[in-house]
Amino acid sequence: MAQTVNHSPGSIVTCRSRQWVILPSENQDVIRLRPLSGNEDEIAGIYQKLLEEELEKIESATFPLPQATSVQDHAAALLLMDAARLLLRSGAGPFRCLGRLSLRPRPYQLVPLLMALKLETVKLLVADDVGIGKTIEAGLIARELLDRGEVKRIAVLCPPHLCDQWQQELREKFHIDAVVVRSGTASKLERNIPNNDSVFSYYRHLIVSLDYAKAERRRASFITHCPDLVIVDEAHTCARPNKTTTSQQQRHQLITEIAQKQEQHLLLLTATPHSGIEESFLSLLGLLKPEFEHFNLNSLTDKQRDHLANHFVQRRRADVKLWLGNETPFPERESSEESYKLSKEYKELFDEVYDFARGLVKTTTADMSHAQRRGRYWSALALIRCVMSSPAAAIATLNRQVSKSGGSLTDLDEDLMSSYVHDPTEQEQAVDASPTVVIEQGQQSYKDADKRKLKAFVQSAEKLQGGKDQKLQSCIATVESLLKDEMNPIVWCRYIATANYVADALRQKLQKKGSQIRVIAITGELSEDEREIRLEELKSYPQRVLVATDCLSEGVNLQTHFSAVIHYDLPWNPNRLEQREGRIDRYGQTATKVKACLLYGRDNPVDGAVLDVLIRKAVQIHKSLGITVPVPMESTTVAEAVFKSLFERTTEVIQLSLFDFQEESAVDKVHKNWDNAVEREKTNRTRFAQRAIKPEQVEQELIDSDQILGNEQDVERFVISACDRISCYLIKKKQGWLLPQPPDFLKSTLGDKSRLLTFTTPAPEGVEYVGRNHPLVEGLAQYILEDALSLAVEPIAARCGFTTTNAVQKRTTLLLVRLRHLLDSSRRTTETKNTTLLAEECAVIGFTGSPSSPNWLPQLEATRVLQEAKPVSDAGKAIKQGEIAELLPRLEELQPDLEKFAGQRAEELLQSHKRVRDITKEGRIRVTPQLPMDVLGVFILQPGRK
Repeated sequence: MAQTVNHSPGSIVTCRSRQWVILPSENQDVIRLRPLSGNEDEIAGIYQKLLEEELEKIESATFPLPQATSVQDHAAALLLMDAARLLLRSGAGPFRCLGRLSLRPRPYQLVPLLMALKLETVKLLVADDVGIGKTIEAGLIARELLDRGEVKRIAVLCPPHLCDQWQQELREKFHIDAVVVRSGTASKLERNIPNNDSVFSYYRHLIVSLDYAKAERRRASFITHCPDLVIVDEAHTCARPNKTTTSQQQRHQLITEIAQKQEQHLLLLTATPHSGIEESFLSLLGLLKPEFEHFNLNSLTDKQRDHLANHFVQRRRADVKLWLGNETPFPERESSEESYKLSKEYKELFDEVYDFARGLVKTTTADMSHAQRRGRYWSALALIRCVMSSPAAAIATLNRQVSKSGGSLTDLDEDLMSSYVHDPTEQEQAVDASPTVVIEQGQQSYKDADKRKLKAFVQSAEKLQGGKDQKLQSCIATVESLLKDEMNPIVWCRYIATANYVADALRQKLQKKGSQIRVIAITGELSEDEREIRLEELKSYPQRVLVATDCLSEGVNLQTHFSAVIHYDLPWNPNRLEQREGRIDRYGQTATKVKACLLYGRDNPVDGAVLDVLIRKAVQIHKSLGITVPVPMESTTVAEAVFKSLFERTTEVIQLSLFDFQEESAVDKVHKNWDNAVEREKTNRTRFAQRAIKPEQVEQELIDSDQILGNEQDVERFVISACDRISCYLIKKKQGWLLPQPPDFLKSTLGDKSRLLTFTTPAPEGVEYVGRNHPLVEGLAQYILEDALSLAVEPIAARCGFTTTNAVQKRTTLLLVRLRHLLDSSRRTTETKNTTLLAEECAVIGFTGSPSSPNWLPQLEATRVLQEAKPVSDAGKAIKQGEIAELLPRLEELQPDLEKFAGQRAEELLQSHKRVRDITKEGRIRVTPQLPMDVLGVFILQPGRK
């Protein structure tokens, strides 16, 4: 006769000579089973058809009571409680994700999560400032929606150089395993796919390069197989460009088509949502709701403002530094300027280049096309910029001659020119190659005498490398000073040639025999994998210097190994300045102070113009507002203002009509527009301040979560105690705990090398943070709980205990119980079907008196007694076993009270869920206890003699 199985989730069953808990299943034809210990790595699935054909057998079972022979000391009882609690993944609190995190989120980082839960379909722009933790905020939302069953798959769309970082963050902090899909990995991934499926549909979770997904031949496939939740990092690169830029237009089109899908969850992340161009910002908002694109931000109605505020969160550090009485340790940024004076030879070269560049613009003729005139302008700008970057950049740029066969210039790609000369931040990747192509475009209209001058500039530059380059010498002195102060600096350069030149000079000076200092250059000429390898190599040295171009300035986390930046080349875009400094000045930086140094030439008019027009004003705005306000003009217009400022001392400036300057000074125009943007930003920050969610609304849930899942102190106590019990002792060190060698049963996971550990975050450099889901904690807890449940003669953790202590006045019995609840709530989709989730928690309950007439302690009191009891004397093992053996058969008398307790806990959890749902406006939920609860441990506390 076929077997009929009708067990609900949370029930205990026997199958294959082992006991299991039934889990909710997405597939009605499959019964999902998890071992009693809670080990999720051993979850199994049994097909109903196998049961019907009696090829498999599932029978109801009950959780086994402890045996009196397994009695142990009181420390072993605590160990059991901690192991059981720290193994919980499907925690019973209203935030499902907290049980699966390997980090402790700051309270303010839960605000975007609450905002997401308020939305029927998540469409959210998180625009918190650099370094606040947008990746963590996005990960919380992704983990929560996955754990609630509201999404099945996620994808992160990001610049290619951030793919590996996203993969690591999701895996290590959120237990989400995703594959990286970009040009270098796609073909290998496709080889593993059967039936010619799409790479976008076969893998559950994806991290995809925006450049890869936006391509014409792949965009349709990605949109067709788009996962339920898409996270777009550096979303400002996907705003609609205000002029035709093919690459950015493709990115905007891709995200627009994704956003148009009816039930598509979409999360946009950027620290710079407003590039300064209002239309671009509105196009980003339009991805959330089409009507937002047509809002007039300066005259919003209350209704419009409230509607927009449901989808848009933007906070400064000052807004979150003290939140919920919880101070986030952001570092203090100390900005300075370090000046140098050009050597006589370098000054002579600059003067010659300066005159030549001025002549290029001044001597345009009427018979030149507009493209040729613009070509000469860009050529002049590139020439000045690369020569003043470094002699190496000048040589790399000017050594190539224009092709003799080149025809006349009829058209000019202004965006291409801009990417080589300016510092546009809307592009997905920074262009750090020498501006050779720009010089070549300009040479189309050069005379032979002009080309001879370029050759002479190369010869002059070759003689300047090293001692006659005061900019380089000043940088070396600044790096040495920072290293002496035990700070590890990043030197930011504009061009690859400059970065390699600076790195070579620093290596010669600092990497002497026996030196512990390492200098490495990372530039755009390296692949993403090569950059990662070099960075990892550099991090292994006690003192290190990273010389980098802006290929690393956007989104990359460098705060754990670097604490200072030097701007070797001043950026021509204030956003780039903030991006560079934001690599180290961010949450997770353990140094209390970080340093940012602007290197500039006192007699270098280019640096003077950039400082006066852009940098000093940007720094002053950041100091006064605590945020970066982009220049509200196109980069081309801004650069031309810099150029105008540079040539202001010439009498011929009036002839620069090519730039279409008005009566108003170009510099004044930039500053006036910028000041207006600052005022708008102040107004917008007030207008869109996040006020809907109050700190105290989050506080109680975090307290409750700690009770259920354990906090950092609980993790520390457990790991130290567990390692002691298995003779794998931790050694206290100044910065943390040294684990000389992981236990044998964890070496396949952790290796056999020593580790320096800490249980608080952020972790100091070189110290590994161990949170509740760290492989060490998870491995220890699984090993100990499975050992305790296996009826071992000498278990590591105690399921039974008898302790004589002064912590109690009367004989007290404590029970360590594990409760399971079913959570039933309607999905937040157009479907009406319900979803059932299994939630678990551990609790300590206790009573005085006999099981037939118990006097129950308050639950918190019972937990406190178990944690604080100290043995004052010891009884013989036979006595202890006798006391437990007498008690165990009488636990049945407690059953009505235990069921009552389970009902009370279900009601308390319901109230907790309701508190959050009052904020998020979600539908109703029902919490049903699954009975009977598991009795994991039984402990008798006997009062000590006074």
